[in-house]
Amino acid sequence: MAIDRPKGTKDHLPDGSPKLSLDVQASAFAHVQETARRVLERAGAQFMATPLFEEAELVKRGVGGSTDIVRKEMFTVYYFGDHGGFILRPEGTAGMVRAYLQNGLKQLPAPLKLWTHGPMFRAENVQKGRLRQFHQVDYEVLGSTDALVDAEAIALMVDVVRALGLSGVRVKLGSIGDPADRDNYNEYLRGLFTPHLEHLSDDSKDRLTRNPMRILDSKSAEDQDLIRELAVRPMLDFLGAEASAHFAEVQAYLGAWGVEYDLDPSIVRGLDYYRRTAWELHHEGVGAKSALGGGGRYDGLSAQLGGPEVPGIGWAFGIERLLLALEAEGVSLPGTPGPLLYLAAMDAENVGLAAQIARSARAVARVEFAYKAQKPGNAFKDAERRRARYAAVIGTDEALRRVLNLKNLVSGEQREVALDDLNTVLTELENN
Repeated sequence: MAIDRPKGTKDHLPDGSPKLSLDVQASAFAHVQETARRVLERAGAQFMATPLFEEAELVKRGVGGSTDIVRKEMFTVYYFGDHGGFILRPEGTAGMVRAYLQNGLKQLPAPLKLWTHGPMFRAENVQKGRLRQFHQVDYEVLGSTDALVDAEAIALMVDVVRALGLSGVRVKLGSIGDPADRDNYNEYLRGLFTPHLEHLSDDSKDRLTRNPMRILDSKSAEDQDLIRELAVRPMLDFLGAEASAHFAEVQAYLGAWGVEYDLDPSIVRGLDYYRRTAWELHHEGVGAKSALGGGGRYDGLSAQLGGPEVPGIGWAFGIERLLLALEAEGVSLPGTPGPLLYLAAMDAENVGLAAQIARSARAVARVEFAYKAQKPGNAFKDAERRRARYAAVIGTDEALRRVLNLKNLVSGEQREVALDDLNTVLTELENN
């Protein structure tokens, strides 16, 4: 029996594969990554890549020891002697901040804008839009607490998905205040939930002691029913003066730029290093959990990882979830283009010549060739299947005269081109 891919993973397939949905189309992934690169690098972001696995302690500090990700969903790579273990990265931010600190990137001009893309890993229940290996685009800004940086980060996230053609998205915006505001809110939550301890899930009973704000993120239906029953006040009610002013600035910039958003007091971040701005990007086409991704300010993360105080803010979206949303809207993405020219020899002795011409022409364009001799009709059919724009067959006459008859596979027009002029002609065709 053939071996299947692991549950919760997907193969990314070439164009023309059967039953090819966008979330498994390799060219769609490449298009998302290229679009993100173009939008983010025009805004001054630089690409950076980090390892697929990190020290377990980094992930625990960076993601939070009380989170479901650390407690239930981490993939451990291996243990070596007394080593604490390596973890396949469940998200990108902790590794990016670790790399910033370890490599002295604080010496670069601030704020430093960074972006990356790649696979992430979580051992969670598999459902629509939820995989065990998934892919993200990640954007981080380090070195500034300015509200303008927050607003630009949110706007850039919207810019990327809009550039891909997605229209049905909405920003849900909130704030989690400063540490003192969070302390006040956590005390309020402890006082509110403690009399109802028996109605909380086991996870939330633990969270009540460790980090009450995490109860609001609970996946338990009973917990969510209790939250509604108790009419829990939102974090926004507990913002101090400075956090409120910062939040107002962020909203003012977004309003001036025409970036639409909904205030959502339910957005919280349960980890101590988060500060102020938090948001999510939603779309109804990705399943029960409609978030494509989200972001927030994490000014305390650097210190949490053992470094100096370095303010930061960032976001990430899941590429698979984004592609599901694009498919739900009926957006078509450009596939991998076929070759500009397809060459075939009509007889075995000229196959090598076709290969030689193709290799030379690849200096200016994508050119493919047939590995065996073909009749002209079969050669042109093969060229069309490969989505070539032009095709040419080489026989004894063409080889002696050192010419090609280029056939336009759309119009049917043909033109004779000397081999010495082929690269010049292909350059012109490539640019038209």
